[in-house]
Amino acid sequence: MSKKKFCKRCKLGVEGDTCPQCKTSSFSNNWQGRVYITDPERSLIAQKVGYKLKGEYAIKLR
Repeated sequence: MSKKKFCKRCKLGVEGDTCPQCKTSSFSNNWQGRVYITDPERSLIAQKVGYKLKGEYAIKLR
């Protein structure tokens, strides 16, 4: 099983070659913690941090 990769710019969990949110191709496999956003319009965490899409986000990237 391969380790999940996250976008270095917006911290969104990505499966393809480009990030659907910020359109970059710079990823990190070294991360700690995750937060799942299911409804970005109603989530206080998503509004506070600025997450616009639902999905899985890393809390800390290295």
